[in-house]
Amino acid sequence: MLFSPFAASAGIIVHPGVEGRSISTVSLRNIYTLRQTLWPNRQPIVIFVLPDDHPVHEAFAKEKLGLYPYRLRQTWDRLSFSGMASAPVEVKDENEMRARVRATPGAIGYTSKDTGHDGIKILRLE
Repeated sequence: MLFSPFAASAGIIVHPGVEGRSISTVSLRNIYTLRQTLWPNRQPIVIFVLPDDHPVHEAFAKEKLGLYPYRLRQTWDRLSFSGMASAPVEVKDENEMRARVRATPGAIGYTSKDTGHDGIKILRLE
């Protein structure tokens, strides 16, 4: 099955209680490489991700973070195995991603830009 890079492009979503309307590229990368674990208001960040081979995950990692998915996985494995951080929570699809982000205070995730976003906040990347 072929995927258009435009269809797989990922948008950043957060729980509606997360403050702000935008996030810097540096902050987003720090969150997803487990270097930043708290939001500016000191609320813990809960990270949700799609499976490594999901086209939206691949687009998110490459376009938004500038990393290949396998590099992210290596970082998560190294930090979680060493006990320095917990790996992100993997969800099976975009529907579960939206549901979990909506229900989890401090949550961040990503979905296709063309999917519905009821009850969650979309962050603009600066």
